[in-house]
Amino acid sequence: MNFKETVARDRALFLNPDEFGEEHRIDGKMVTVVLDDNALKERQGGAELSVAESSLLIYAAVEDLPTPKAPGAGMNVDGREYIVDDWSIDMGIATVALRQNRQI
Repeated sequence: MNFKETVARDRALFLNPDEFGEEHRIDGKMVTVVLDDNALKERQGGAELSVAESSLLIYAAVEDLPTPKAPGAGMNVDGREYIVDDWSIDMGIATVALRQNRQI
């Protein structure tokens, strides 16, 4: 098995709903994603967020998501509006950091 085949196999396993993947509606389309609160906390330096702010870090296959969005753009996840903080792609997996500011 060559490197590309190994990466494709690992990606399919990671996103598999029987392993880590979960179905979520993103911008109106059902997508298999992995939500990761621990990696999000690491990105935030271990800090907990205030009550007025929530965040979400998702991993998904690049081809399943809409065109990458710039920081500040909106994205709807499961009927909730979020703001894109970061969108990166590595070996066919998009990592999208989102935040949602709530009115108190």
